[in-house]
Amino acid sequence: MAIFAQFEMTMNKPKIIAYLKPHCGWSNGVRAVLRKYDLPYEDRDIINDPAQREEMIRKSGQTLSPCVEVNGHMLADISGEELEAWLLAHKLVEPNDRQPEVPINQPCVHEPSEGAPMHLRL
Repeated sequence: MAIFAQFEMTMNKPKIIAYLKPHCGWSNGVRAVLRKYDLPYEDRDIINDPAQREEMIRKSGQTLSPCVEVNGHMLADISGEELEAWLLAHKLVEPNDRQPEVPINQPCVHEPSEGAPMHLRL
């Protein structure tokens, strides 16, 4: 019976392809949300594999990342926070009290956060 229950749980999980950067706050936030809910996913490296980046652009219609495809539905330029809200709203996951191991709404190191002062060189 336990094997059947595990099989059923696996069969009910969405098919997820995540187009991510290896080292990026936004991408790490997406990974953290997927781990929080024990969701299996394909981690597609858009920095070191140009074919994956081109596929992401073709599917999403834009160049910004992360992009996450859930059961064929593309969520373009999405943070971990937005992904979690979408998964909950579409009842693909149940709320839980587990905390993600990294912030789920943090920019990449080279990208300023919203409202951060910009420093221009003259």
